[in-house]
Amino acid sequence: AGARGAASRPCSPCTPTGCWRRAIGAIGVLGFCNNLAVAALYWRFRRLRTPTNLLLLNISLSDLLVSLLGVNFTFAACVQGRWTWNQATCVWDGFSNSLFGIVSIMTLAALAYERYIRVVHAQVVDFPWAWRAIGHIWLYSLAWTGAPLLGWNRYTLEIHRLGCSLDWASKDPNDASFILLFLLACFFVPVGIMIYCYGNILYAVHMIRSIQDLQTVQIIKILRYEKKVSVMFFLMISCFLLCWTPYAVVSMMVAFGRKSMVSPTVAIIPSFFAKSSTAYNPVIYVFMSRKFRRCLLQLLCSRLSWLQRGLKERPLAPVQRPIRPIVVSRPCGKGTRPKKKVTFSSSSIVFIITSDDFRQLDVTSRAGDSADVNAIQVRPL
Repeated sequence: AGARGAASRPCSPCTPTGCWRRAIGAIGVLGFCNNLAVAALYWRFRRLRTPTNLLLLNISLSDLLVSLLGVNFTFAACVQGRWTWNQATCVWDGFSNSLFGIVSIMTLAALAYERYIRVVHAQVVDFPWAWRAIGHIWLYSLAWTGAPLLGWNRYTLEIHRLGCSLDWASKDPNDASFILLFLLACFFVPVGIMIYCYGNILYAVHMIRSIQDLQTVQIIKILRYEKKVSVMFFLMISCFLLCWTPYAVVSMMVAFGRKSMVSPTVAIIPSFFAKSSTAYNPVIYVFMSRKFRRCLLQLLCSRLSWLQRGLKERPLAPVQRPIRPIVVSRPCGKGTRPKKKVTFSSSSIVFIITSDDFRQLDVTSRAGDSADVNAIQVRPL
């Protein structure tokens, strides 16, 4: 009787379950507040309403829903020391966490692709493109998380018994096939897209650095802005993978016959670490995006008119004079094509580099002296 009474009482804060309770509670509160602030900034300030920031808002929305719907049941289970909900609640917990997690990682892949086509292929996305990408992301995520509801695998309690997920340990061929395809389509494919896109971005930026001293001050500022935005998205992706890769590794160990190596403690740490990804993205926006920082300060200090005037953004005046080519390209002979073509775009300029072997020129160089140069400035966007 004493043992049954002790099992029914909530765990003490000094027990491991009490630590998990505090951890999941902090994750839920921080994720809710931070992502709600991002949504408020996007709604309040018109200058933040860009196609790229719409994709960022989609990540914040999925993280906000995790904080509202995906953490509560796990927190209650930590308070009780065990899972006390019925099977339907377990299915909902596993479905919602899987859905919002896939939305986040696929949106990060879409952001990496947006950076890739902007920097490498000199194309700027618009709102219709961003809305279509968001629609496809949600449909794709619903397709994979809805399949277990139709009998292709199932949602069940995880090893730590404080939350639900896919049945990773099932040896049924039908369930095993879903696990294999799920890992491929919802983890390895988006990670591969990110690696490919950022690899090409780093290569293009490396090529541009070779002619950086030929550029004007305005062009250098534009290139620095593009680099800073790319670094911000790269940091978001790195942190997301840092949080979710341990969970993916533990899940694969359970799925492919190493379940005996995964204790409840080993299983719960990656699970909570993955949920913590909902809290850090808004912090990255604020610390690395000047626009988000300024808007946050204006939102917090809206009554100080002098601060608003000081932080108010002034649009750049349009340049009336034509932009002079900074490097002259070598004319190609008939039937010859450049070996390589790499384009670098920004908000006002496009560069093309047609091969690796080129040398830097001064802007005062004559056309006759530039026979070996293969980099040109094409035109403003």
